[in-house]
Amino acid sequence: MNMVKVGIVGYGNLGRGVEKAIKQNDDMELVAIFTRRDPEQMVGEDTSARFEHISAAEQYIGKIDVMLLCGGSATDLPEQTPVIARLFNTVDSFDTHAKIPEFYAEVNAAAEQGGHVSVISTGWDPGLFSMNRLLAQSILPEGKEYTFWGTGVSQGHSDAIRRVPGVKAGVQYTVPVEEVINRIRAGETPELSTREKHLRQCYVVAEAGANEDEIRETIVSMPNYFADYDTTVTFITEEQLKAEHEGMPHGGFVIRSGVTGTASKQIIEFGLKLDSNPEFTASVLVAYARAAHRLSAEGHKGAKTVFDIPLGHLSPKSAEELRRDLL
Repeated sequence: MNMVKVGIVGYGNLGRGVEKAIKQNDDMELVAIFTRRDPEQMVGEDTSARFEHISAAEQYIGKIDVMLLCGGSATDLPEQTPVIARLFNTVDSFDTHAKIPEFYAEVNAAAEQGGHVSVISTGWDPGLFSMNRLLAQSILPEGKEYTFWGTGVSQGHSDAIRRVPGVKAGVQYTVPVEEVINRIRAGETPELSTREKHLRQCYVVAEAGANEDEIRETIVSMPNYFADYDTTVTFITEEQLKAEHEGMPHGGFVIRSGVTGTASKQIIEFGLKLDSNPEFTASVLVAYARAAHRLSAEGHKGAKTVFDIPLGHLSPKSAEELRRDLL
């Protein structure tokens, strides 16, 4: 078996998920984990892989086939991906949708310069949901499409809650409106506002003596986060938060309702229900590491998205096996 030698950059929730996912793939070998922290103080959760400071990455040129970049989209990936794409094949999960075109352009230039393949914006949205939106639009050109997220923990919105004065801790769930989903599944194609598609449920631990009414009003009126949604704020204890809200579930649906012929209603739906958002995203990244390695071996270079990669390249099976077993 042709082993794919992998490096991980960043060791947060996503990096630890990648570490676990590699162990489930017999053609993958984890070579090293790169961090901005002191490597001597780092201990792997699921492997004995070597930890290195990020500054030592260049020493692994020729020893690592693909680097999986597990930093955040706000500040880490825009800085790290172009730099590392000059040195290695890479895969990342950059998920700021509006900035993907400019991110692609910068990473493409770096990967072209280095002669490497850099797969950007993988995961489930962008990523698997993107593929299904493309597929559904191509098959049902006359129709309307809807994307719903949740029920799941939103990291960005949870962080916004925790920044509110008087809040000690908190978590926020994005919840799709089931009634609306059922209407679309029945063949309706309504025009929906932001408020009609999702609810925001906030669970908050208040500081001792804090004014809960003021906290609630600050949260529900927060622009860009909660003001455009029906938002509930429930105050709980630290013990409740730890016992009931420590997980990182998520998921969602892509639904396209369309018409073929003169009046035949057709529905295409793809959905996910995830116990662990970072572990699932990590598993997607690992599959795309295999694809990046194969594309590079075929002589490709530059930035790629999920739209550019044959599905067969994600599987460890050969083309012959795929035709026999899955077609």
